[in-house]
Amino acid sequence: MKKTLVLGASDNPARYSHQAVHRLQRHGHEVVPVGIRKGQVGGLSIETDRPAAPDVDTVTLYVGPQNQPAWYDYILDLKPKRIIFNPGTENPELERLARQRGIETEEACTLVMLSAGQY
Repeated sequence: MKKTLVLGASDNPARYSHQAVHRLQRHGHEVVPVGIRKGQVGGLSIETDRPAAPDVDTVTLYVGPQNQPAWYDYILDLKPKRIIFNPGTENPELERLARQRGIETEEACTLVMLSAGQY
């Protein structure tokens, strides 16, 4: 299974990041929810700082490109195998920086990938 950091995690059930945490858990993936507000999702506390998260396979983004620069160093220093840019989070600059470090990038929807068995 793929340890996944959900950046932009929310305790609001209407948010796609909230749904992603639950679906990732249902598919057996370990999830690290990180967001801007404390809360709970899927029985996990949403981290609001930049927690150490060793061995992250995937970072799935639910933070708009205008808010991503503050997270660049954190995301890249995690050294994930891939970053998924969910719809609305596409960012050519972060994609370029990630690829320069050998990190795979995908413009895709985590929820669709899970549903289609392509995660």
